[in-house]
Amino acid sequence: MSFEQMWASLLPIGRDAATGGYHRYAWRPAELECRAWFVDQARQRGLEVEQDRNGNLFAWWRPERGRPRDHDGVRRAPVLEGDAGVREQVHDHGGRRGGRGGAVLTGSHLDSVPGGGAFDGPLGVVSALAAIDRLRERGRTPARPIGVAVFAEEEGARFGIACLGSRLLTGAIDPARARGLRDGDGVTLADALSAGGVDPEAIGRDDELLGRIGCFVELHVEQGRALDVPVGVASAIWPHGRWRLDFHGEGNHAGTTRLGDRRDPMLPFAATVLAARQSAERHDALATIGKVHVTPGGVNAIPSHVAAWLDARGPDERAVLATVEQIERAAEKAAGEHGVMAAMTRESDTEIVSFDRALRDRLAGAIARDGERRPPVLPTGAGHDAGILAAHVPTAMLFVRNPTGVSHAPAEHAEPADCLAGVEALTAVLDDLACDPSPAT
Repeated sequence: MSFEQMWASLLPIGRDAATGGYHRYAWRPAELECRAWFVDQARQRGLEVEQDRNGNLFAWWRPERGRPRDHDGVRRAPVLEGDAGVREQVHDHGGRRGGRGGAVLTGSHLDSVPGGGAFDGPLGVVSALAAIDRLRERGRTPARPIGVAVFAEEEGARFGIACLGSRLLTGAIDPARARGLRDGDGVTLADALSAGGVDPEAIGRDDELLGRIGCFVELHVEQGRALDVPVGVASAIWPHGRWRLDFHGEGNHAGTTRLGDRRDPMLPFAATVLAARQSAERHDALATIGKVHVTPGGVNAIPSHVAAWLDARGPDERAVLATVEQIERAAEKAAGEHGVMAAMTRESDTEIVSFDRALRDRLAGAIARDGERRPPVLPTGAGHDAGILAAHVPTAMLFVRNPTGVSHAPAEHAEPADCLAGVEALTAVLDDLACDPSPAT
C-alpha cells in the first residue's frame, strides 16, 4: 500500500464532518481505531508488533536470522502483545552506525488535540511505514532493527499531561501520579488503561526497552511557517509547560446579587487572561489560556469556581519562568480585589531540548547525499515525544513544510509533494543509520 493509499485509509478516522477537525483522544474509540489501523499495516508488512507496558506501540523490522519467509519473500512474524514483546538486546558493538548501537526508532503518535489537524502525529507514522516500503523496494535490508513507534497520549488532550506515553517509558512521571489522572468525565488513566488491555499497575520506566533503542528520529509536520523548502531538521525544542489556575469565589443568583456583593471568580480569571498576553509580550515568550471549566456553568448563575489551564513557552527557561511568575502575581492580585481565592499548580514542564548534534548533522548529510540540498536547521516551540526521549537516547527530528503555518486546527496542511519529499528524506536517513553500506560497484 502506497503512502497515498495509507493516508487516505487513515484520514476519515475521528474526523468531524462538520468542521474537518479531528477528535482522537487516547483510549477513546477513534484513537483505538487508529491503533488497530497501525497494527494491521504492520502485520501486512510482516513487522513484529509490541505493545509495551505503558500502552505505546512498536512495529519492528529486524535483521534476518534464518526465519522462514512467505512466498513473496517477506518474513512473517506474529503480533506480540503486552509484556510478551521482543526481549533480546540488539547492539552494534562496532559502533559503526548511529552512535551507540541498538535499534533505529522512528514514528510519532496518532492521538489529536480537540478539533486538531490531520498531519500532527500521523504524518510521522505513515511516513515511517512508507520509508520501510521504499527500502524494501530498493533491496535494502537492516543491519540493526528499525522500529516504528506510536506513542500514547502525546497531546495530553484527555488526561492533561502531554507526551504521557513517552514520559512513562522514560520515568519522567511518577506512575502513581499517572494512574490517578482523570479526564473530563472523571475516568482515571488506570481505568482507561485497564479497558484498553494494559495493566495500570505495570506502568512506569522501562529500562529494558530503552536499552534496545540506539537512536530516535521523529518526522513531523512543521507547526509554523519557518520552512521555505520541503524538509528541515530540528535543532531544539523551546522550554514549555502547563499550569492549572483555580479561582474560588461564591456562587449566587445573577439577577438578585448586587455587583458590590459579588465574589465572582470570572473577573480575576478574565484579568489573568489579559495579563498572560501582556507578560508574554514583555518577556518575548508565548502564553495561552485555551481551556477553561466554569462551575456550575449556568447562564443565570454567578460561578463559584473557575479552573483554567495556562500553556507557556519561550526561547529559554528564564523567559518562561519570568512569564509564569508574573501571570501568577497578576492572578493573585486580581483575585484579592474581588474577594476570590486563587491558586496556580504546575502540571508539567519540559526544559529546553537540544537535539543530538552529531545525529542531526548525520541526518542532514544523509538527505544531501540523496540528491537534495542540505536541509535548513531550525528550532520549534512545539513539544514532541522526541523531546522526552532526547534525555535518554540520541534523538533528532525532521520537519515537513506547512504552507499555512496553522497547526492544532483543521487548516493544518502539507502538500502531497512535500509529504513524499519527507518520506524520501526519512528513507535516506533510515538507510544511512540502519542498513549495511551499499556494495561497491
